[in-house]
Amino acid sequence: MSTSLQALIGKELDTFSFKVEAGKIRELAEAIGDLREEYLYGEKLLPTFPTVIEYWGGGYLAWYSLGLDKQKVLHGGQEYEYIRKIIPGDTITVHSIVEDAYTKSTLNFIILKKEYFNETGELVLRSSSTIVERQ
Repeated sequence: MSTSLQALIGKELDTFSFKVEAGKIRELAEAIGDLREEYLYGEKLLPTFPTVIEYWGGGYLAWYSLGLDKQKVLHGGQEYEYIRKIIPGDTITVHSIVEDAYTKSTLNFIILKKEYFNETGELVLRSSSTIVERQ
């Protein structure tokens, strides 16, 4: 593993926030073709809605603060651990840290751990995502 890659372990990324709005819930439902009324009316979140929080909240910009070449970056995986219910209207704040970083063959792997908190400070979700960078 390169020294610079190893130095990423423990790095905290910029915190970001996102207000869960009915329109974004509907957009995701329509995009994936799940047209249940509770999604279309923004009354309930789809299980993968945290991806919307991350994207529109700015979390996808992590590769910049990690010094990665965006043209060589792939999304390698995503896992969610639901702690509490996220409800429409919540403002979610996300804290991220590099949990691990290593090289395998000609690929760099960066594992990000994220914790999602609602506006009252309650932990509602944990996620782990893998960023893959081709060398």
